[in-house]
Amino acid sequence: MKPAPFRYHAPTTLAEALALKAGHGEEARFLAGGQSLIPAMNFRVAQPAVLIDLNRVAELDRLAVDEAGTLRVGALCRYRRLERDPAVAARFPIIPEALAEVAHPQIRTRGTLAGNLCHADPASEMPAVVLALEGRLHLRSAAGERWLDAQDFFLGALYTALRPDEMLLEIALPALPARSGTAFLELARRRGDYAMMGVAAVVTLRADGRVERARLACCNAGDTPLAAAEAAAALAGARPDAAAIRDAAALVRGAVQPAGNLHASPAYGRHLAGVLAERALRLATARAAAAAGFPPPDWAAPLPGTAPHPAAAPFPVTSLPAALPEVPA
Repeated sequence: MKPAPFRYHAPTTLAEALALKAGHGEEARFLAGGQSLIPAMNFRVAQPAVLIDLNRVAELDRLAVDEAGTLRVGALCRYRRLERDPAVAARFPIIPEALAEVAHPQIRTRGTLAGNLCHADPASEMPAVVLALEGRLHLRSAAGERWLDAQDFFLGALYTALRPDEMLLEIALPALPARSGTAFLELARRRGDYAMMGVAAVVTLRADGRVERARLACCNAGDTPLAAAEAAAALAGARPDAAAIRDAAALVRGAVQPAGNLHASPAYGRHLAGVLAERALRLATARAAAAAGFPPPDWAAPLPGTAPHPAAAPFPVTSLPAALPEVPA
């Protein structure tokens, strides 16, 4: 339970941190919350020669909304801050809903969204949520910067598109359109355990009540978080009745490829994906209808939690550096 020897650096600026990473490359790891990295080091599963502690780089601890309504989450923003921020809950209610399922309060107090995405555990909740919200990731190195769609970031279990000299600087989540509803549901053996299966759903309705677009993503559904694109496409333009949602859920069930484990066989994982997708889509659709002022769907009454999300309160644009770049289209 002791890590292998390593050299420790605690930079105070982003430029210093990136220079250290450029100099040490794959031998170095960034430390933010450390809730995945430190246990891996203690078990010697991870043995970085150099540890670059980011906790003194104040400019990375950022949570703000820009003029376009995009939520910008810095590399040091803690889960607890995201979970408790009233403006995040109003604009992106799926975030606190999913974070309530992540581990335990002690973990969420230290853990960061950026660190979780870089760890790329396919059973983790937040990569699926970021996929469903169509997040974009801002990567930076001493040599330059680039943006990636979340779906292009995850390449395999514990494997991402980060280059050896890069840092995940921030996550950008675009504003949800009007008449949108979201939901995150999972089933775990015990509260705080990894989900046997989890589903994130976003549904946007047209003015006539039909589905304008939908997004579905699953965790623990394969080697990476899975965006169920075929199921989402099947709902576009459809009236979101029970049959349409049931058919979309069947497509999710067919798309997932859970590895299975002691507690859930692959077949059971696929079954869970279908059940949770149907429930998440029903809940997200009912919430979208409530947000739009439409009558609740006929099938919504038996479902708990179909009250509208809190109205979006103004979120003042604060703590934004003067040179904050725009999120590329």
